[in-house]
Amino acid sequence: MTEETQKPDLNEDEKIFEEYLREGINDLSEAGLQRRLFLKQMIAMGSGAVALQMLGGSQAFAHSLLENPAGTSPDILENGVKVAFKINGAQKSLTVDSRMTLLDTLREKLNLTGSKKGCDHGQCGACTVIVDGRRVLSCLTLAATCEGSAVTTIEGFAKGGQLHPMQAAFVKHDGFQCGYCTPGQICSAVALMTEAKNGEASYVTADLRSKAKPVQLSDEEIRERMSGNICRCGAYPNIVDAIREVHSGKDVAQHWQFADDNSQSV
Repeated sequence: MTEETQKPDLNEDEKIFEEYLREGINDLSEAGLQRRLFLKQMIAMGSGAVALQMLGGSQAFAHSLLENPAGTSPDILENGVKVAFKINGAQKSLTVDSRMTLLDTLREKLNLTGSKKGCDHGQCGACTVIVDGRRVLSCLTLAATCEGSAVTTIEGFAKGGQLHPMQAAFVKHDGFQCGYCTPGQICSAVALMTEAKNGEASYVTADLRSKAKPVQLSDEEIRERMSGNICRCGAYPNIVDAIREVHSGKDVAQHWQFADDNSQSV
């Protein structure tokens, strides 16, 4: 045999195995074709091991799906706690993970998807709901802390097909565009009406020393009290008008009614 026949060229995979197994290969009693055959067998064995590992993983995954089919939840949660509270007037009792937020509970457990997950960090206000009369950020509120509470979401405002006055005002004044932030905006707006009625001060309230009495909401007060709710579409003036109309009980003209024939584009 010639030297070329004894030591044929190796492909890339064989070269990699030879590099890792150089010391063992040098101990082989024969070189050439047996050396290459050994490398081919090692490559085949390695591929088989990977395939076996992948097959085992897929079987385990399939087994887990059979044990817990989609759409069902295990009877026992590792950190499960039982919680009972009222949602929009209806009593609910369920088991949730102790770390589960009120927002995820509403959306994933109770199918109340009106409350939106925006930033999930308590910065945008899209998830705002009302708990025991106070507005809260449901993405920062653990469901377990709501035991015995009364929770109101956007789904709980309309009664018998009749919109809540705040909802009707938002529609009238076009207080939304994409609508993603609207559920949180309306929940905040309804709650701040109660805050103002109770005489709760805001950062811009002029006299903090006087006895608490109902606050007359100026546009500045409304903007300050709604500052935790972000509207990326920029419908803020219309939102302020909607809240002012409900608060005052007087009609507020829509902005587009201010345009006259000379200012309208053709």
